[in-house]
Amino acid sequence: MEYLEFELPIKELEEQLEKCKVIGEESDVDVTETCQQIEKKLADTKKDIYKNLTAWQRVQLSRHPNRPYTMDYINAICGDSFLELHGDRTVRDDKAMVGGLGKIGDQSYMFIGQQKGYNTKTRQYRNFGMANPEGYRKALRLMRSAEKFGIPVVSLVDTPGAYPGIEAEERGQGEAIARNILEMTRLKVPIIVVIIGEGASGGALGIGVGDKVLMLENTWYSVISPESCSSILWRSWEYKEQAAEALKLTATDMKKLKLIDEIVREPLGGAHSDRDKAFDIVKKKIALHFEELKKLSPKDLVRIRMEKYANMGVFNG
Repeated sequence: MEYLEFELPIKELEEQLEKCKVIGEESDVDVTETCQQIEKKLADTKKDIYKNLTAWQRVQLSRHPNRPYTMDYINAICGDSFLELHGDRTVRDDKAMVGGLGKIGDQSYMFIGQQKGYNTKTRQYRNFGMANPEGYRKALRLMRSAEKFGIPVVSLVDTPGAYPGIEAEERGQGEAIARNILEMTRLKVPIIVVIIGEGASGGALGIGVGDKVLMLENTWYSVISPESCSSILWRSWEYKEQAAEALKLTATDMKKLKLIDEIVREPLGGAHSDRDKAFDIVKKKIALHFEELKKLSPKDLVRIRMEKYANMGVFNG
């Protein structure tokens, strides 16, 4: 288990608790009361730390190396029913963007999302979760297939941004993302978007338009990362914490600004602290929102979705 800097008090208490248990097992000394005291202090420390996180600390949690990624959620939610689909039918199969058919109960869904790697080799293979234009075109192809067969779409967003390389721009990165945004606004099936990690820039927006947009508690969603914002405004990454606060990128900020529909609570300590519980929470939320959306006709779905996005940023002076 890896710990972030602000989690070090938790690490110390967990080590103390482990030592206390070892002493109890290896000697005749009764350490039950001591262990209980440490456990109580550990529980109180966790609550105190995780209920008072800064915007930057939530960004750090969203990038935690043990945090579950898109395929972790899909495999846990769908089990053996998931069938991955490949390729954009034009250039190639983008490994940073994954998608395919899966079931929750008896209901089929088209799942799409960015996939990061777990180590150096898989991170390179997945291009660090940064999709090329063919990735967004693959996602659009799968969404159109879902529309054709009346299958709802579930989009799992977790990317530091679309790939900014020259070859990506040559193949039309901006157009691919813009096309996805346009097509998703008028897709005639329910779309449920879940921000499960990082939601950065157009890379997130390319699969981020939905009837219901949910954000896990320790994720972020913004036009730019705190580090990039800091480097542009201050010519240094040293002000990333200040930038994170100013960007209003947390789930709470997004909900206040009415840019998302719901904040999904994570297990105490983040999704990586209790993966099974996190998977179950997301699974239930997807099924719950689909039950609500399936009552709407395709015409009403599109109308309500378009009105929702047209009203963002509107205010009365």
